[in-house]
Amino acid sequence: MVSNPTGGEADREQHAAEPGSQLGALETYAAQAHGFLALGGERLNQLAGLLRPAILESWLRSVRGGVDPLDDLDGRGLRGGDLQRYRDGHPITTVMPLIDKLLLQDIARIGLIVVVADQFGRVLSVHGTPDRVAAAAGTGLREGDDLSERRVGTNAVGLVVRTGRPVWVHGPEHFLQRMHQLTGAAAPVHDPDGRLVGVLMIAGGVRVARPEILALVKATATAAELDLALTASRAEPPGGNGREPRGREALAERAPTRLGLDVLGLGQPQLISDGDRLPVSQRQAEILLLLAEHAEGLSADHLALLLDDTDLDNATIRAAMSRLRAVVGPHVFGSRPYRLRVHLVTDVEALRAALDSGDVDAAVRLYTGPVLPRSTAPGVVDIRDELRVRLRTAVLRSGDAAVLSRWTAGAEGRDDTPAWVAYRAAVDRGSPLYAQIEAKIRVLDRRLGADATQMQRFGS
Repeated sequence: MVSNPTGGEADREQHAAEPGSQLGALETYAAQAHGFLALGGERLNQLAGLLRPAILESWLRSVRGGVDPLDDLDGRGLRGGDLQRYRDGHPITTVMPLIDKLLLQDIARIGLIVVVADQFGRVLSVHGTPDRVAAAAGTGLREGDDLSERRVGTNAVGLVVRTGRPVWVHGPEHFLQRMHQLTGAAAPVHDPDGRLVGVLMIAGGVRVARPEILALVKATATAAELDLALTASRAEPPGGNGREPRGREALAERAPTRLGLDVLGLGQPQLISDGDRLPVSQRQAEILLLLAEHAEGLSADHLALLLDDTDLDNATIRAAMSRLRAVVGPHVFGSRPYRLRVHLVTDVEALRAALDSGDVDAAVRLYTGPVLPRSTAPGVVDIRDELRVRLRTAVLRSGDAAVLSRWTAGAEGRDDTPAWVAYRAAVDRGSPLYAQIEAKIRVLDRRLGADATQMQRFGS
């Protein structure tokens, strides 16, 4: 055995050895590691001497998550119009012209492909010559597929999503055997606030395992981040007179053809237009969501009932719509009935699309929390309840340990006893995780028993 396939201390700090170094050794020892992986049990302890530290950690997470190295391609993923709407509303779309100029044209000419993924590892687009794109699809690099570590194990995109750092993965270092002919070099793209918004990856054969390829994808990702920062700075109103309209003013004055709306989770609702993310009030988000849910339009009376079944009259609705027009502009919706004139892509719609396609893992990732959790509007409460029930039902039926792990780690699944029971059934009895899940179920059962006792006392 060579002494350096796993790297030294510097490698442990940087997550990866330099591309191009000792590829033969990496392939040899990764192949041996797959042999031990197939045997399982205590033989997994021998992986440590065969894999680079970052790859080893990812493999072990993949094992714990129940990923099967022999996993075949399936039909899960966003497809067709659902993928197009999700991609169109994603912030990384705004920097695609720059990515095309810096990366896509040259890479395609040398027979490699470029993968653009979202912050969860969902593939938004694959670029290259038709034959290369088709060949990559056979390994699982398909538009709409989930390349997160939890879904397909160790790969460059999944590692970037997990660590937020540039990385390369060569051949049999991939956890799934169907990816063993690939080498990928990937880098993260962050927004101006430091949040991950996407991943760029160059993929192909052994040629990708060269330092200049990783340097190229890192440089392109950095340029994309700078472009996002420049766009954000332009949206901030500068001081002085005679300035150009930016942010809300620019949105109100132009006629957008497509908008996005984020309403899931505890954060402030946000409207997305041409890469700009503008906070909106809860009432404005409620109205936009309800209009998106009712493409046929809503009369003032109907909208009032969906917003508040007791207190709102038509004059109040007209005032609310007037304030909303001041934010989104006069071109976004019409009246009599109130109806959207542009396509509004909501994160609720994206989550439903994932459920429709059978991709429960993607749906759980998209579910950052309830729909407008502070809203008491009857129409919003119905959407919130319908989405939660549908998602939870899909999670329980999935039998997928990774999906159930993510659900039970969240606020809504933390005390969901049926979900924990389903999680237990999806985990090997010999796994240490099984005992942890069993202990959690006992705690929940005791708590339920105590609550029932208290209720009996109050009832007596």
